[in-house]
Formats: sequence, structure tokens, C-alpha cells
Amino acid sequence: MGPLAGVRVIELASLAPAPFACAMLADMGADVLRIDRPSRELEAPLTLGRGKRSAILDLKKPAGRGALLRMVAHADILVEGNRPGVAERLGIGPEDCWEHNPRLVYGRMTGWGQTGLLAPEVGHDINYIAIAGALHPVGRVGERPVPPVNFVGDFGGGGMLLVVGLVSALVERARSGRGQVVDAAMVDGAALLTSCLHGMIAEGWWVDERGVNLTDGGAPFYDTYETSDREYVAVGAIEPRFYAALLDGLGLDPATVGPQDDQSSWPAMRERFREVFKIRTRAEWTAHFAGTEACVSPVLRLTEAPQNEHNRTRGTFVEVAGVPQPAPAPRFSRTPGAVSAGAPRPGQHTVDALRDWGLTADEIDDLTQQGVAVASAP
Repeated sequence: MGPLAGVRVIELASLAPAPFACAMLADMGADVLRIDRPSRELEAPLTLGRGKRSAILDLKKPAGRGALLRMVAHADILVEGNRPGVAERLGIGPEDCWEHNPRLVYGRMTGWGQTGLLAPEVGHDINYIAIAGALHPVGRVGERPVPPVNFVGDFGGGGMLLVVGLVSALVERARSGRGQVVDAAMVDGAALLTSCLHGMIAEGWWVDERGVNLTDGGAPFYDTYETSDREYVAVGAIEPRFYAALLDGLGLDPATVGPQDDQSSWPAMRERFREVFKIRTRAEWTAHFAGTEACVSPVLRLTEAPQNEHNRTRGTFVEVAGVPQPAPAPRFSRTPGAVSAGAPRPGQHTVDALRDWGLTADEIDDLTQQGVAVASAP
């Protein structure tokens, strides 16, 4: 059933971070109902819709907003990803919802946050992580910053931050009996992910330039290397004994590559590593270093990761409706999470869901006849 069994969530359809957060809640047992728009313009990827139900409501019409507020009375959490002020203009902002359910936790997922100079502006992951300081460190020395896909802003600093906020607010509600707004901004979350680096700069352990530090590709023993089959391996041999195991596995004499902590020797060390790693294939190096403490791993493609032996034995990936995807995480010893179903079609559960969330059959028929509620074809 999962640790969030019994928690009821309304998700207003949006893109990327909020659907990801609500998919995590569904994985942990929450009953998540996604409210899709009649235009269906905001359909998220299948993997972000898993475990949810879908109902289509036109929230631009008074009857649609009224139906949503009726449903809010039965919810624990509502999640929206609109720009600041949009929900209020529609009449479904926090204050509107609290009139129907003062215990509601109201989650707001934005890039810039509900307040601040840029709050009303548009943006994407790359913009949020740029001003958070999280983009500058990513890339090679002397080269431009490289976008780390949209992991840092949308998903790590966005969706996961929202989940932490929502669950924390539920814990607090158990004491106070009152809901509150969770203002999850990707710029805040991306900044939070750089906490360690700020500490390292203050202590003189990190230089505020990319590609010259211990874990940003500056150190040759913490980097990636091309193999003979044009694939790559990742090396993370930071500790001295791991570094020694790396050199041993590569067949290199420590005296010929220089001291590990001597940065002046790093360019020559990196070149030597490159030469040796090019001798064998990725699979050969993986087998060669298996069982050692050299911290060498194959760099797997997204489509390869589900077939990795460790991932298979641990169940890190699952297949849902024929689509391989990451399994629910984290794991719980007594109340494990699970993927209850694949992604719904927009409007797949409109009639049943509205009934389950407190509307009568006559009200549902009326909404359907008005075109406010829409059920998709089977």
C-alpha cells in the first residue's frame, strides 16, 4: 500500500516537475487524481503519469471551478504549477480552497517562486539553475557551461523538493490540524543542491571555476574515459587506497604518474589514463575492475541501464505497460511503494473519479452535458 496510503492528492496538469512529484507520491501509495485540461495541451510523458487517475475539467468555467472546490473538501494535497497569481485569478488559490478545506496542503511548483523580482517572468530549468549558481560549475575547464539535461532544476531542485515540502507539511498538519502553502521554487532547490560547494569554497577546498576541482572533472582520477569501442567508463578513485587500486588495475607504476594530490602532475596523469583506457572495450574494463576498489564503472546509456546486473538484482527499474522505467524510491521496510498502474489517458476516469471525490451522478451528468467535464473514449 505504501507509506502514503490513504492520502488523497489533486494534481492540476502541468509540465515536468509537478507531475514527477505527484508520480512519486503515487508510488508511495497516495491516491492521485490529475485534473487535465479539455485542450490536453499539457500531457506529461507516460512515466510521469504512472499510478494516477485522470479527469478532464474546464477550470476556466465557473462550473468547473465549483466542481474542483467541491473535490478539494476531500483532498489532503493540491498541487499546481501555474505562474504566480493564475490560480487566484481562476478562483482556486489557497484561500479559495481553504474555505472548503482548512486542512488542505497547497503545493505550488514554479521556477522563480511566488515572490521575488523574477517571480512573474517565464523561464526553464537552464535559467533557474543559471542564477542559482548550479550551472556554472558544470563543464570542462576553459569551456562554456554544459546544461546537465534538466535534472538539477526540474527534477532534483524542483519535483523532489516539492515532495519533501508536501510530506513535511502533512507531518506538521498532524500537530496543528491546519494546511499551508508549500512554495517550491526550482531556483531555491537548485541553490540548495550547491550547499556543499559553498562550504568548500569558504574552507578553501573548492576553486570557483569549472573543470579544475576534485569532483568536476578537474582531477584525472574522477573523470570519464573513452574505451576502444567508443564507449566510456567512469572513474571515481578519490581515496588513496582506491587510487592505488586504479593504478594497479591499469598496470601503471605510481612513480611514473606522479603524486595523486600534486595538481601539476594531473595533465600528464590524465593523458596516461586516456592512453591505457583506449586499449580495451568498456565491457572488458568492467570485467577487469570487477571486485576491486578502483571505483571504475561503465557509463551506461539510458536504454542500457535497466539491463545492468546490479540494477536487475536490486530491482532498480521496472516495466510498466511495456515501458522500462525507474522503480519507486526510496524503499520502505514495512510499507513498500509500488507502481499501481500505467499512465492514464486524459479523461480516462472522469466519471468514476468525480463520483469518488464527492460529486453526485446528477452533478456529473450536468457537467458533462455542459462540456465542463469530459470523458475520453475507451
